[in-house]
Amino acid sequence: MENSDQRYLVQQNKINAPEKPPVFARVMRSKEGVFEGVSFIKNKDKATVMTMSQAQEAVAWATRKKSAAHEYTTKIICVGQ
Repeated sequence: MENSDQRYLVQQNKINAPEKPPVFARVMRSKEGVFEGVSFIKNKDKATVMTMSQAQEAVAWATRKKSAAHEYTTKIICVGQ
């Protein structure tokens, strides 16, 4: 049984531009609720709050699909951070 504790965000920071503010994951899902991908947005309040397993799925997708994934650090943070 999955823990439904939804309190995690996925954050990305640009490695070679530490002064640039971080971006946060907004998960895209189909009408059936199937994970389709992630877009990264600046507004933390509009980012998707996820369970740990959903956040791990988003990180895996971002590191695999983002064309410049090697330029970013992607991490899971608690909502309050």
